Amino acid sequence: MATETVAKPRTSMRVGVQKFGTFLSGMIMPNIGAFIAWGIITALFIEKGWLPVPQLGGFGETDGVKNIGLVGPMITYLLPLLIGYTGGKMVYDVRGGVVGAIGTMGVIVGAGIPMFIGAMIMGPLGGWTMKKIDSIWDGKIRPGFEMLVNNFSAGIWGALLAMLGFYAIAPVVSAFSAGAGNVVQFLVNNGLLPLTSIFIEPAKVLFLNNAINHGVLTPLGVQQSLEQGKSILFLLEANPGPGLGILLAYMFFGRGAAKASAPGAAIIHFFGGIHEIYFPYVLMRPLLILAAIAGGMTGIATLAITNSGLVAPAAPGSIFAVLAQTSRDSYVGVILAVLLATAASFLVASVIMKTTKHSDEVDLNDATSRMEQMKGKKSSVASTLTGAGAGAAAGGGVGVLAGPVRNIVFACDAGMGSSAMGASVLRNKIKAAGFPDVKVTNASIANLNDSYDVVVTHQDLTERAKPATSSAVHYSVDNFMNSPRYDEIVELVRGSNTGGAAATEGQDAGAGTPGGASASGPATAVAAGTVAGGTAAGTAETQAAGNSEILARESVILTGSATTRDAAIDEAGRLLLARGAVDEGYIAAMHEREESVSTYMGSYLAIPHGTNAAKDHIRKSAVSVIRYPEGIDWNGKQVKFVVGVAGINNEHLHILSSIAKVFTNKEQVARLEAATSEDEVLELFGKVNA
Repeated sequence: MATETVAKPRTSMRVGVQKFGTFLSGMIMPNIGAFIAWGIITALFIEKGWLPVPQLGGFGETDGVKNIGLVGPMITYLLPLLIGYTGGKMVYDVRGGVVGAIGTMGVIVGAGIPMFIGAMIMGPLGGWTMKKIDSIWDGKIRPGFEMLVNNFSAGIWGALLAMLGFYAIAPVVSAFSAGAGNVVQFLVNNGLLPLTSIFIEPAKVLFLNNAINHGVLTPLGVQQSLEQGKSILFLLEANPGPGLGILLAYMFFGRGAAKASAPGAAIIHFFGGIHEIYFPYVLMRPLLILAAIAGGMTGIATLAITNSGLVAPAAPGSIFAVLAQTSRDSYVGVILAVLLATAASFLVASVIMKTTKHSDEVDLNDATSRMEQMKGKKSSVASTLTGAGAGAAAGGGVGVLAGPVRNIVFACDAGMGSSAMGASVLRNKIKAAGFPDVKVTNASIANLNDSYDVVVTHQDLTERAKPATSSAVHYSVDNFMNSPRYDEIVELVRGSNTGGAAATEGQDAGAGTPGGASASGPATAVAAGTVAGGTAAGTAETQAAGNSEILARESVILTGSATTRDAAIDEAGRLLLARGAVDEGYIAAMHEREESVSTYMGSYLAIPHGTNAAKDHIRKSAVSVIRYPEGIDWNGKQVKFVVGVAGINNEHLHILSSIAKVFTNKEQVARLEAATSEDEVLELFGKVNA
């Protein structure tokens, strides 16, 4: 049995706005913790705060010198720089983030006010332009000059961007901010602000809220909060009252599955702050959008009348987050705004539900599916609404197996490095659990087919794997050595082979990419993948011959000279080149592979290798091992061991399996860190499969 895994994107204006909103949200959301920290400091220590402290709140003088405090510098410099860095990093990794932050500094100084919109412009602009500049001389830099060229190009372009931000971008953004602020003030002064709910509430249900909330309301709200100590704008979209009122109406007047699931949905919505939980209930009865609008307008009017607001964004939109960010003088107004919004929404929804005929039970699943199609991915709370079986968790949806799990594939771009090691770790866990007959192979994404029961991929590759394996259960990981997903797969194997059927599908903890629900087909023929054009890892454990040729003493370095990720890839690649295993093109392919999907494996290990298209650059199988005692920053992860991989057929897989076994054993990793000779490293890897 196969189910739809993920909705296909639609080339409509709505989808375009959704993508834009998601991009804006991607710059703001990772930094919400910093906004909350600033909000707490503001609420506590400013002159009108709960615990006024001149040195922290930035008011008054100390020894005749005006206090700067934390509030002003954080909002003026820290938060915009974080946004600018995040925006640049989204486009071009850490290098783009650094250049984006430099450009953002020019906008900040040029404007003299908090430049959130400016940061959202300069961050991505810095990352994108740096990426384009680097592409000009990509592959043309002489060996040994990479660091010099990279550092100076980033520095020179960053300086130019800072000047561009200072002289050109800052005045434009300042004028836009002033104009938008005047519009908001006009709406407030004329009692028209509640009318914004006519746009905001439907936008929430259509997943356009990020473009409005994070693109306009949060930046303007922060500016208003800095000037007035609070802002009503933070609660225009985040008020949980309208959604709660609709769910309460379903609890009293709904029918079937909708009525039964409404109490749980209300708890998730109100206390957890996951507003998308009530969207299917509105889609099921479109007239209920009037109830949401009524609740939103009532809440905003209450805030305006009581002159209440929050000091910082409430994210997620939980009542706890709302109260935590409420201004000291606004608790009565904010609580009233939530309660009255709930009441208004409930009353309107109740009238609609009592005066219209509808079969809630039949349409809840369809409404949830429509919600996911509009969102463009599976909902992390969909199973709460549809009762889709056991095992539903925040990580993703649920697929029901049609038979026992017999065939698992670990897929990566090339099918010869990370997938081989991940498959080895998973294979050992499944064998230890008492299921040696379950086959765990590895393959490249390009060679997948729909004959697998379970497909495991890096979180960045899951969407590429799904079209070819639509009937399988998919698991996404970001740590190949000790992902908690491996234990879930073992439990899935145990359950399916002893009568269980539920399978939880999703992403690795903290990964941030939800998986789509799917169901696996029957366990059919085993389809072995390929490794750089050769056979799969099904017999990797038996390939003991030739290890000494694949990992040689001269390819082991105990103290590497590189200090950056790219330099370490070059160092590992040059060892392969010195062995005559690859040509120069393979080293470039190793960098290309790293830019698309990280080869960080967990347990201080990275295994850089080429893309699937780079197999023509491999002359023979070889592995290089370099230790970096001080560690290297590998996309935010610390790496102490870099293993360069080039493989033809399955010749190298036995040594990769050995390496995987070593790095899943903390004692063995400690021995590697303490090794004083290359022979100790060779001996340790050689003994693993003895």
